[in-house]
Amino acid sequence: MSNTSKTLFDKVWDSHVVRKIEDGPDVLFIDRHFIHEVTSPVAFRGLESRGLKVMYAEKTFATADHNTPTINQHLPVQDPLSANQLKALEMNSAKYGISHWGLNNPKNGIVHVVGPENGITLPGITIVCGDSHTSTHGAFGAIAFGIGTSEVEMVLASQCIMQPKPKKMRISVNGKLGKGITAKDVALYIISKLTAAGATGYFVEYAGEVFENLSMEGRMTVCNMSIEMGARGGMVAPDETTFAYLKGKDKAPKNEKWDNLLLYWKTLKTDADAIFDKEYHFDAADIEPMITFGTNPGMGLGISKHIPVSNDTLSGNASYEKSLNYMGFHEKDAMLGKKVDYVFIGSCTNGRIEDFRAFASIIKGRKKADHVTAWIVPGSHIVEQQIKEEGILDILTEAGFQLRQPGCSACLAMNDDKIPAGKYAVSTSNRNFEGRQGPGARTMLASPLVAAAAAVTGVVTDPRDLL
Repeated sequence: MSNTSKTLFDKVWDSHVVRKIEDGPDVLFIDRHFIHEVTSPVAFRGLESRGLKVMYAEKTFATADHNTPTINQHLPVQDPLSANQLKALEMNSAKYGISHWGLNNPKNGIVHVVGPENGITLPGITIVCGDSHTSTHGAFGAIAFGIGTSEVEMVLASQCIMQPKPKKMRISVNGKLGKGITAKDVALYIISKLTAAGATGYFVEYAGEVFENLSMEGRMTVCNMSIEMGARGGMVAPDETTFAYLKGKDKAPKNEKWDNLLLYWKTLKTDADAIFDKEYHFDAADIEPMITFGTNPGMGLGISKHIPVSNDTLSGNASYEKSLNYMGFHEKDAMLGKKVDYVFIGSCTNGRIEDFRAFASIIKGRKKADHVTAWIVPGSHIVEQQIKEEGILDILTEAGFQLRQPGCSACLAMNDDKIPAGKYAVSTSNRNFEGRQGPGARTMLASPLVAAAAAVTGVVTDPRDLL
């Protein structure tokens, strides 16, 4: 490899290094800092105690999402802890001159949904947020990753972060996806192959025909799940799909500025002879609708398959057994036909308009299964509006479903939308850890199509049979 050959990741990272520390981390400049109500209050308290200001308030964007209720958002928030955190975000934003999209703001929504849909997320920039799924924004060819509360304070104060440069991995998936196979299936398939720790220490570039042919929403879903295989983040090189998505967005650059940036964005791709520390290649034809059966996102399989015997898996037998016990499943069980109590569609993984279109394509003309509780939660008010304008709300209502208001909802048990102990949920979110969706909740991660099939049949069902 010639000294000049760089990966997409190198190009973006290296252009943001303010200072290199010998045998230490890089000091990295941050272009966009997203904050929400959970990981920011303590960071602001830290600033205050040291008498510091926010260095570039215009580069920080606040939105309320984790603790927000998804019904009756016009009423005061009942939970005192949530109410305090939401109030703190509002007050801190006002104090430091930070843009704040709180409850009932028409731009409010999940942080990783509203950033892209408003054109705040752009190719070639660095983005951080006190939230692990910040990797979502990598879909635009940005370097985006989650940070801890002390680092949130560091970015507020200095607009920089100290970060060791991760190793580089490329995952290529070529061929054509079959009918009923979504970006979520691609992500769960890759994680099932690499395991939940298989990309630890790496930043991943997704390459090949499958990602080139995905919509921006699909690419966001895949990059969102990068963190679930241990990666620091994931990226897709920007292309015409990216530019078409961003053009005209509220906060996207306009006119001459757009033209100039476009020239730069077109250079953001991996050079032909650049070298990665690790490479994986997969074939699209091998991917079927996926579902998880255990308690980490790596414990997934094709929906027609049977739960593997522990000797056939990469996880240790004791933890494997513990995981199956928690789920109430057994080795060699078929996943098809397993009873479902709850269905959740939403989150920063699958809370965009494309996900609701997919969900509607299956439930149209059918009825929700009587025993299933379904939470249909848009990722933002903009998505909620699209659902109404496109007639998807009518399809939902006709089939016996109700639309809730935007928020993180049942992705994580930080608000009122908790799955009761022992109940089974097919969820389009990103994590199936023990208790993630509520104490004792049992989560099966899947795509919006698999979720829709479960919602109308009441059991785990192959969506291809209903398409």
